[in-house]
Parts: sequence; structure tokens; C-alpha cells
Amino acid sequence: MDSTALTQLAALMYILALGVMLWSMRYDPLSECAPQQPSRWTYLPLGGVAVVFHAVALMESQEGGANFSFMNALSLVSFSINAILLPASLVRPVDKLGVITFPLAALILLLKWAMPGETRTVQVHSWPMTLHILTSLLAYSFLNIAALQAILLAIQDACLRRRHPGGYLVRSLPSLQSMETLMFQLIGAGLALLTIALVTGFLYLENMFAQHLAHKTVLSLLAWLVFAILLYGRVRHGWRGLTAIRWTLGGFIALMLAYFGSKMVLEIILNRT
Repeated sequence: MDSTALTQLAALMYILALGVMLWSMRYDPLSECAPQQPSRWTYLPLGGVAVVFHAVALMESQEGGANFSFMNALSLVSFSINAILLPASLVRPVDKLGVITFPLAALILLLKWAMPGETRTVQVHSWPMTLHILTSLLAYSFLNIAALQAILLAIQDACLRRRHPGGYLVRSLPSLQSMETLMFQLIGAGLALLTIALVTGFLYLENMFAQHLAHKTVLSLLAWLVFAILLYGRVRHGWRGLTAIRWTLGGFIALMLAYFGSKMVLEIILNRT
């Protein structure tokens, strides 16, 4: 099966998983006549199949090396996020984040199919470079999930302040405290991985402040500082609620601009590698 068919199948499975998830959220725990809540096993297997098709499509798109074109990089990150999210859903209440990650992955796959763009292959010949790329990707994925968690946390907090139960999604989420605790656990894991990515970059890349890398390095360091301050504030001063949400989203925006902002400018606007 070629990469085009695999890409389309992966997008279709993500959309099916989203549809089944939304259907399962129609359960209303406040209603005495409500049927038993559908199990997460009604949609997680569909998401798993989508991730498998997505993985195979990504492997088919590699042409003699790692393809880090803008759209392929977006596809790789969306795959990594869902590949982390699905196993984590078995032990942590993060499965509802699929409401955001599944359609986003499907949209990226369809855009990549419609606008394949130029292949930009990077040859990776050393384990330090492999470690740097892998930890960078995992750090971005964990912190992306934390940012999505922060968005849902903000919605929950707003509903609580207005004393409004919210829609199906909000009512299906765990307690505010559980959501917040999970967000900080994700940030801790993401910060540790980002630290390794930065250290390996400084040790094994020729010049992290070279002209084409300077903005990425500065923004990555800024993101690291924001998340480090947030965790310190949490431990030392008990930061939570809107303060924690704002710092989380601020740090993630800096990290997103560090990679995708620069790639968009270089590849799409300036048409450079």
C-alpha cells in the first residue's frame, strides 16, 4: 500500500475515533435515567489503528533519511502526540484530549496529502544527533499535551466560576485537582526531556547560535526558563489555577515558535532549508 492510501486511511481512522469519542461523551452523569457511560474501549482502539497507519505512512515518506520538511515535521509531531496519548490513557485520564489531537492529526495528514511540498532530508549518522532529535520531539509532544491539558483546565475553571456544568466534554473530565496534577506531571516530564535536548544540542552541534539556529535556540531556552520557573513556583509558592495555566501556555507558545515558527518562515515564506 502506498503512502497516499495510508495517509488517507490514517486520517479516516482519526475522524472515526473522534466521532465515537464524541458519541460516548453524550452520557450525562447528572441524569438519573442516563445509561451506563460507554467505555473508552469504544474509541481508543480506533485511535490506535489510526496511529499505526500514521506510523507506516511516515516511514513510507522517508526517502534515504529523515524527512523534516514543514508538513512532514507537523505530521511527525502529531503522530508522536497521539502515540504518547493513547498508552497514557490506559493509566491516566488524558483520553479526552483526543477531541483536539485526533482531528488535528487528521487535518495535518489531509493537508500533507493535498500539499506534499518539497522533501527536505536530513542524514543522521551519530547517536548523539539521534538522541537530540528524539528528545526534542518527545519534549515537544509532552509539553504539547500539557498545553492542551491547560486549555481544558481553563475551560473547567471558567465553568466552575460561573457555576455552570458545561457541555458534554467538560462533564466527562476528571476533577479540577486531578487535571491540574496531571498537567504538572506532564510539564515535569517535558522539561526533563527538553533539558536533555538542549544539553545534547550544545555538546554535539557545531554552533547552536549559528544564524539559522539562533532564533530556535533562544526561544527554546526561553521556553525552558518559563517551565522551570513554573515548576519552581508550584513547589515553592503553590502556584495553581489561572497562574499555572498562563505560564504553561506561554512556555508552549515559545517552544512552538522555536521550531514551527522558524520552519514556516524559512520553508514557506523564504523558500529556504
